[in-house]
Amino acid sequence: MKEYELTILVHPDIEMNLESATDKVKALIVDNGGEIIKETNEGKKKLAYSIAKQDFAVYYYYELNLPAAAPVKISSVLNISDEVIRYLLVRKDERKAKMEQKQKERKQNITEVGKEEE
Repeated sequence: MKEYELTILVHPDIEMNLESATDKVKALIVDNGGEIIKETNEGKKKLAYSIAKQDFAVYYYYELNLPAAAPVKISSVLNISDEVIRYLLVRKDERKAKMEQKQKERKQNITEVGKEEE
């Protein structure tokens, strides 16, 4: 399984029933053999340009592990979904993740050295 990032823009009119829309997305991921690593609600934001005659949307971000065939199936369902007005499903950049891990380790080493000197 490979790591993916999924960002969905949920229609602002269903902001009160947001759980039903996110539950459908979660079920879609799990039914296709995926696993959700991280889920973040970014909140309601103004869009840079109108999408489907909407100026606002509720942003949701997911980090996922998906098998090879799942991204195509998930994309096809999200394309016809009424709740999701736009989505972006991309494979996570492994080089970027490694660089972030190295930076995190460096920061830890610097703080440990600073504590030892005191």
